[in-house]
Amino acid sequence: MTLPFDQATAVQRVGGGRYGYVFGGEWTGLRGPHGGFLAAVLLRAMEAEVGPGRAPRSLTVHFAAPPAAGHSLIEVREERRGGRLSTVSARLTQGGQAMALALGALSAPREGPDLTDAVMPEVPLPEDLAPTPDRPHQPRFADHFDYRYALGGRVFHGGDRAYSGGWLRLRQPVPIDAPVVACLADAWMPALFTRIDFRAYAPTIDLTVHFRAQLPLAELGPEEFVLGVFSSKRAEGGFWEEDGELWTRSGRLLAQSRQLALVVRVPVPARRGG
Repeated sequence: MTLPFDQATAVQRVGGGRYGYVFGGEWTGLRGPHGGFLAAVLLRAMEAEVGPGRAPRSLTVHFAAPPAAGHSLIEVREERRGGRLSTVSARLTQGGQAMALALGALSAPREGPDLTDAVMPEVPLPEDLAPTPDRPHQPRFADHFDYRYALGGRVFHGGDRAYSGGWLRLRQPVPIDAPVVACLADAWMPALFTRIDFRAYAPTIDLTVHFRAQLPLAELGPEEFVLGVFSSKRAEGGFWEEDGELWTRSGRLLAQSRQLALVVRVPVPARRGG
């Protein structure tokens, strides 16, 4: 039986600043654990080390190598604890080798201006859109999401813009907290796929998520969709960037993301001679 997301990302404290985690096969991409899922696991350990009262505001993860299935160790250090803000590092290893490195900022609530110039795109409600059908050979992590495609062009057809988005949510509802949001920020199809005319996959080099709302939100129940909007402006030398936004249906900006990723062409099988 597949574990709900909150249980699937739970870490086990094994000592001061040390947490154990066992990777399985349910949340894999093409080269190892899904990047957003791995970010969520690291954030669980960071939250546990800092303790309550300080919510994630920023998370950056560098993916050094794909972890293998099995045991891993996460070493968390509160690099500095200020009056309201904690700066935290996390290092995930297997067999003594670094698999992922993360830095986070967790903060108590602060007073300040409340303004925004960001505007959510106008799209149909998720209930008015058909669920996106499963793609052939899609990675296993995609089975955990309900996708409703709403923005952008066709995949691998060489469109004129790297832009894609739609509504998404977990198939197994859980409270939407910061680790869930971190995973959602990396759960949509890469925007570059609407710009290129060949099949590819896109391993993430680094992912940054800025949490722009204090969670939990009353309007964001466990079964609620969020709108993801993703775009890219540059690809060169095998690397490309992606900017993302996550919105509630009421038009509240939930999170912003940015990542650097590779673009790796999927080999086309040679045809047999006839």
